[in-house]
Amino acid sequence: MPLEMNREVFITCAITGSGGTQDRSPHVPRSPEQIAQSAIDAAKAGAAIVHCHVRDPETGKPRRDVHLYREVTERIRDANVDVVLNLTAGMGGDMVFGDPENPLPLKEQGTDMGGATNRMEHVRQCLPEICTLDCGTMNFAEADYVMTNTPGMLRAMGGMMTELGVKPEIEAFDTGHLWFAKQLVAEGVLKPDALVQLCMGVPWGAPDDLNTFMAMVNNVPKEWTFSAFALGRNQMAYVAASVLAGGHVRVGLEDNLWLDKGVLATNAQLVERAVTVIETMGARVIGPEEVRKKLNLTKRAPLPSAA
Repeated sequence: MPLEMNREVFITCAITGSGGTQDRSPHVPRSPEQIAQSAIDAAKAGAAIVHCHVRDPETGKPRRDVHLYREVTERIRDANVDVVLNLTAGMGGDMVFGDPENPLPLKEQGTDMGGATNRMEHVRQCLPEICTLDCGTMNFAEADYVMTNTPGMLRAMGGMMTELGVKPEIEAFDTGHLWFAKQLVAEGVLKPDALVQLCMGVPWGAPDDLNTFMAMVNNVPKEWTFSAFALGRNQMAYVAASVLAGGHVRVGLEDNLWLDKGVLATNAQLVERAVTVIETMGARVIGPEEVRKKLNLTKRAPLPSAA
């Protein structure tokens, strides 16, 4: 596929994630107030979309409590800055096996498995414009941890997203995930104008070399919109690579803690750096209202608390 540089680029900022980074940088937000404020700062710096997980406010460990998502949502919606809200729906599919000779029973610590309705409850109540759909099961860096998303689970969750009017952001960690995402579109579970995030360099998914990246790009249907990111030191390089390949970009503390060697970043600083890269390439950074029009999104208030 010939390269066609994207001249109208939106930035997603992944605010905090669910990895064990909370004690590696003082800038990783933990409480709903901190997460929302970091998202607001990222929006002011140029992010059109903020992608949010929630954490235990005391320990910083990942959580998926609806009341934490609701507080983040309400704080962002009540702020004096507009931004597209993207909530993760990837939590609740965590399996940690025992040792290689005794894989069962699963280890209680780290295992968190929920049903489709349970995993989607915060999306139903908070009504973000976008939520993520991790489109496959995958081994992660940890020895015995598996991110679990079966075809049946993905069909159920994807159908709920479509019914709610919340646009799925397909998280593709390898080419097989794109293959199944296309199947979901073919079945009518997802709408044809799909949005996909190409996740590069996540062990043990697609490595972040350019040959693999272009294999991923070439598997994205022309009518879809794609964005991409890479972990760690390659985060900013992939801002340039994705724009050059015709896509949009993601940065943020979920994927990378560093601004420069030895300099810990804030989310706003990473967005500012991405803006510089994009504009230096001759492209324009677009805002949230343009993104809503481009992706056919609807901004809504969360449901009342008793709903």
